Amino acid sequence: MSSTLMAAVATIPIAIVGILLVGLRWPASRAMPLSYLSVVVLAAFVWQIPITQIMAASVKGLVTAGELLYIVFGAILLLNTLHESGALDRIRNSLGNISPDRRIQVIIIAWLFGSFIEGAAGFGTPAAVAVPLLVGLGFPPLAAVLAGMIIQSTPVSFGAVGTPILIGVSSGLAGEGTIDQFASGLGMETGRELLHVVGWRVALIHASVGSLVPLLLVCLTTRFFGEHRSWREGLEVWKFALFAAGAMTLPYATVAFLLGPEFPSLLGGLLGLTIVLRASRSGFLLPRGPTWEFPPSSRWPRHWTGAGLPYSASPANKKMPLLHAWSPYLLVAVLLVLSRQRAVPGLDTSPERLLKSVAFSWSNIFGTSISATVAPLYLPGTVFCLAALFAWVVHRMRWSRFSVAWGASTRTVARASIALLSTVPMVQVFLNSDGGAAGYEKMPLALAMGVHQLVGSLWPLFAPAIGGLGAAIAGSNTISNMMLSLFQFNVGEEIGVDPLWVVALQAVGGAAGNTICVHNVVAACAVVGLIGSEGLVIRKTLPIFLYYAGLAGSMGYAIVWWERFGWLNPGILLAVAILFILMAFLWYDRRQHESHSL
Repeated sequence: MSSTLMAAVATIPIAIVGILLVGLRWPASRAMPLSYLSVVVLAAFVWQIPITQIMAASVKGLVTAGELLYIVFGAILLLNTLHESGALDRIRNSLGNISPDRRIQVIIIAWLFGSFIEGAAGFGTPAAVAVPLLVGLGFPPLAAVLAGMIIQSTPVSFGAVGTPILIGVSSGLAGEGTIDQFASGLGMETGRELLHVVGWRVALIHASVGSLVPLLLVCLTTRFFGEHRSWREGLEVWKFALFAAGAMTLPYATVAFLLGPEFPSLLGGLLGLTIVLRASRSGFLLPRGPTWEFPPSSRWPRHWTGAGLPYSASPANKKMPLLHAWSPYLLVAVLLVLSRQRAVPGLDTSPERLLKSVAFSWSNIFGTSISATVAPLYLPGTVFCLAALFAWVVHRMRWSRFSVAWGASTRTVARASIALLSTVPMVQVFLNSDGGAAGYEKMPLALAMGVHQLVGSLWPLFAPAIGGLGAAIAGSNTISNMMLSLFQFNVGEEIGVDPLWVVALQAVGGAAGNTICVHNVVAACAVVGLIGSEGLVIRKTLPIFLYYAGLAGSMGYAIVWWERFGWLNPGILLAVAILFILMAFLWYDRRQHESHSL
């Protein structure tokens, strides 16, 4: 089978997801079982994978789905507990004192707080924290999910204290050897030096492309969820949005250059949050027009809310100190940061290693090379549950109120289980499709190789999209980098450009792929009771992914080919064209809105 035909066949499970979930708007609970069936058929009859390997991959998928459901449960439990204690109303009032404008709130919570949480924990945790918090503050659930998915781009490459670079790229490039051996072959002293170079390049591209993410976030919010369905209302805060972007991306890029891959998102998000909160309190760059608000909840369309969160009446608790109200989220932030540290001065063992030492493993499932490990203390779900228990004690809740939160959270997770229990096994079979009698590469690599055969020297334009597709399928920037970094490096060498820039494009695209990752969307929707709306969310986040991958690829092409073509090359022209089209579209929509208002 030719590489092009093999790539086309490998896209069948993805195409089924696209057609059923995004095109026909089927719920994931119906679309994903069919996608799982298709990948099993391909693995068994085309790739000729042993049935035991397919079963083992499916079991690993079920284990991973269980981990995701635990994270979802913990996030919902914390939100419901804060609602029952009255802390959520206090938090809502505190943000209203900073700015009652929803456009400002979504930038602060989703972009800045979300970036900090991503830097601390990664693995989709920002959606589990920011999305329910936004809903608790009065955002429509669909708007909250959309915001939570859009910001899972710029900070993701350095999520979980740099895991996608330190583990993903390192393991991917090392192959069967070590990253130090690989770096030595490139004339570098250590693997750490190589990862520092890649990380800095990743941060540079992200800081450039991601600077428009807060503005796009606000514009999509006003366009899809505003009273007037207007882009113009989002553009009104362009100064504040660009300021908030720079407050995060400038420290982010600086930290990547000076310190390496561990702390760009964590410190960039934290410093950005501190700067923007202080500026917001003083009214710096805040819009002078009327405060922007969603329509009254009584007029929200059904698809904005889904099943909703089954809240009981919240008790009045206006006297609760603000620090007490926020303390569970502060505890989450502190525990996530501490639990992800690989080394702490004065300690013989790292917190990360200590928590991972309590683990349940199933090695060589059904006699295959596939294994599954669960470290329950390390999962963010445990942090969320501890924060909920902390809130129960500190907020002096009655057990009856706390039990209501537990019951509501359990029912919400039960509704999400069907979709995740078919989505993640599909992903694992897709990823573990090598070693079959047919001798083909695993499906993701076969897909990437087919694209390379078609585009040749234009590959840098497509490298981020391939990385993004890998992350969208695998549900992880880290896994995408592990799977594709060496391939991307080899392609860079083959076409005669700096291969480390191509690896950097892979990492950037892998981060952007989280915006359209099916099981991340399923989990985010589950947190706020939007089961069945996954396709609708991906339809709205897909343009963000295309913008991100397209602009990053154009910049990458301009960088790697500048010595041959100069700076005025097709990459620069394409990047300018993407930005021009984006601005022209927003300007045209604004003019259309103004003409209809006359």
